[in-house]
Amino acid sequence: MFSGSIPALVTPFRNGSFAEEDYRALVEWQIAEGSAGLVPCGTTGEAATMPKDEHFEVVRVCADQAKGRVPVLAGAGSNDTLVAIENVKASADAGADAVLMVPPYYNRPSQEGIFQHFAAIAEQADLPIVLYNVPGRTVTDIQPATMARIVKAFPGKFIGVKDATGSLARVSEQRAGCGHDFIQLSGNDETALAFNAMGGTGCISVTANVAPKLCAEFQAAWAAGDHAQALELHDRLYPLHLAMFTDASPGPVKYALGRVREGFPQDLRLPMTPAGEASRKAVDAALAHAGLI
Repeated sequence: MFSGSIPALVTPFRNGSFAEEDYRALVEWQIAEGSAGLVPCGTTGEAATMPKDEHFEVVRVCADQAKGRVPVLAGAGSNDTLVAIENVKASADAGADAVLMVPPYYNRPSQEGIFQHFAAIAEQADLPIVLYNVPGRTVTDIQPATMARIVKAFPGKFIGVKDATGSLARVSEQRAGCGHDFIQLSGNDETALAFNAMGGTGCISVTANVAPKLCAEFQAAWAAGDHAQALELHDRLYPLHLAMFTDASPGPVKYALGRVREGFPQDLRLPMTPAGEASRKAVDAALAHAGLI
């Protein structure tokens, strides 16, 4: 269901409120530029600042605008298992094709707790689940053995992982434990080339918000076996991958979108703040290197 370049979409706000028309335009542009899927309400989408009703309104708008042309993978995780179960149901009602689910953050459960969390979700979920392993944010790491246990216990329910551990060895470990059909998507743009070489099939990307066509071309080149072209595109995009995190995300990516799409709203919700001067300079240089400005 998921492969290629899949942007973790930012959420535009104007005067503190969800800017629906800007979001619909962003979704339309992403599809036209070749993005292979869409992730509304992930970390980059500032989901942690959204009330539940607004969160799933954003998912609904994304799915409505996509109209089945690309799959929609809705952020739905929670550190409260019952809330996570409710979020899967709300995502289905909003029109999502699957959900992206982090392990419980802050609580710091054991590996057994992680397994039981996902088991409880799987027993009631009516959408496919993509695990999202990002210990740098959650302080919870789904170990490969636990991931394999989860996948094998619920055949067909857990279809893949967004791996943001930064460990390329995990790709091989997860292939061995979860099977070669288990979808593995890089959660880090800067290592997406190496991730694919290890057996990955795409990237849930921050950079693709700003450079959807180049990111899609990069993934397509790799999938076609044109590794020289993929490396050339990687080199072109690499400074931009790094620039997206020169300040707290999504400050830099929203600034970058304002540079490539005139009038794109720059509002962020506290505690997120706009990119600082050094970050903006890094973004500008990276956009120029990529040929986007």
